[in-house]
Amino acid sequence: MNILILGAGGREHALAWKLAQSSKVKGVFIAPGNAGTAETGTNLKIDPGNFKDVKKAVIENDIGMVVAGPEAPLVDGIHDFFINDPDILHVPLIGPVRAAAMLEGSKDFAKSFMVRHYIPTAKYRTFDGASLKEAPEFLRTLDPPYVLKADGLAAGKGVLIVGDIYEAERELKAVTGGKFGDAGRKVVIEQFLKGIELSVFIITDGRSYKLLPEAKDYKRIGEGDTGLNTGGMGAVSPVPFADDLFMERVKRRIIEPTIAGLREEGIEYKGFIFFGLMNVAGDPFVIEYNARLGDPESEAIIPRIKSDLFELLEGVAEGNLEKREIVTDHRAVSSVILASGGYPGHYEKGKTISGLNNTADCIVFHAGTQKADDRIVSSGGRVLAVSAWGSSMQESLDTAYRNARMISFENIYYRKDIGFDL
Repeated sequence: MNILILGAGGREHALAWKLAQSSKVKGVFIAPGNAGTAETGTNLKIDPGNFKDVKKAVIENDIGMVVAGPEAPLVDGIHDFFINDPDILHVPLIGPVRAAAMLEGSKDFAKSFMVRHYIPTAKYRTFDGASLKEAPEFLRTLDPPYVLKADGLAAGKGVLIVGDIYEAERELKAVTGGKFGDAGRKVVIEQFLKGIELSVFIITDGRSYKLLPEAKDYKRIGEGDTGLNTGGMGAVSPVPFADDLFMERVKRRIIEPTIAGLREEGIEYKGFIFFGLMNVAGDPFVIEYNARLGDPESEAIIPRIKSDLFELLEGVAEGNLEKREIVTDHRAVSSVILASGGYPGHYEKGKTISGLNNTADCIVFHAGTQKADDRIVSSGGRVLAVSAWGSSMQESLDTAYRNARMISFENIYYRKDIGFDL
């Protein structure tokens, strides 16, 4: 079977790398892909948001399955497009329909869903232009810092954590006034949860699910978790505190009620679910849902899946996931992001990358790269992810950092303290 992966980042390279290993996969196509995916499969110059072009590529390349990497096509309804088009109805798309993708596409929907199904999350209220005058009163019921979230998709930038109530009021007006465009027409204000974050992932056919390896990612640009939020500067898996007892609480209190709640509300969900959790004194709380795998967590968790990932995708498509097996590598994997200097603010592209052939005992997943003649150059803020195995987290980090030092491009930047808090 030929598979089409939608997306262009490190997550998509990791998916392509893993699926290419399956004996059931004939060819891997990536749209639009990057310089790394070009070495794993065939890149197609297609915008994943242009559903008609995606359909054309599916037909022309005899695609038997489509895997949606990023969230935007899912929230925009690409799965619905497939199931409503008789020409491609037979091609399974791994990723939820639009109604289910609202778990990520609307923070307000996600929070109200959790409340309806008694899933632990922070106290919250949602405000829009009409109710904005009531927000200061609600803010004063909370202890600082204050968490403000744009309701819609904001390319990972729609969450603000501010320590001063007056600053919170100013930011609230800025967000509803257009700081994040249409995504901020409604704003969720919620209680700040103090604890350690954790990313948990499942794949589900809507009835049963398989638990994938968990991870912890590092969003801040600066060491010691300081500075601006980014798309993620690195990740480690497994997470030491996610022991059997903690994960049993996650399953019982969060994963199973989520699956049951979707079924109860008549929402079909086929694909990956990312649970952004906070460990608060041993109890898991949901910070957010994502309707797809995380990035850079994918670059840490996918190398830990020893079994055939295609078998799980096939189980989702056929509705018999409970019969499929997932085998997880006991070794740790750490992934370090090599970024463009200036990211997440202004940065320059087109920097020649050298040293990729000098790496050993690791995988280098491409995130923001492209081919330029016979060179590979940077094309994004997060450029590469260096992922390495180890018998311990420290050993995997040592190997990842040793290889990171082998790679260079102008103004390269990476955090040197991934995993520091574990």
